[in-house]
Amino acid sequence: MLELYHCNICGQMVLIVNEGKGTLVCCNQPMIHIPEKMGEEEGTEKHIPVIEKTNSGIKVKVGSVPHPMVDDHYIKWIEVIGDTYLQTSTLKPGDAPLKEFCVPFDSVKKVRIFCNKHGFWITH
Repeated sequence: MLELYHCNICGQMVLIVNEGKGTLVCCNQPMIHIPEKMGEEEGTEKHIPVIEKTNSGIKVKVGSVPHPMVDDHYIKWIEVIGDTYLQTSTLKPGDAPLKEFCVPFDSVKKVRIFCNKHGFWITH
């Protein structure tokens, strides 16, 4: 559930909320599944989300070393997932690679980020 797919032709992305049958197609081609990366790959220090508890919820920083936020390499969004919620916040070049969310720290099951160059990264 919550799988991400990408069209290599037009760049369209689709987030699967409820799994179904069949093949996702865009531009007359099957869409490509984007797997979550958990740290086995190179680049974890700039991509694995770091979660901090705050007075009003949580702060998510992208990487233990700040991720670049320039036109050709940046974090497009941060997602926080709990049992009963999914919250997403988008970023753009020039933004700081962090966001705050008003969710209880103990309710967070997973945090995911999407880098326009290196894909989907998660922390549990």
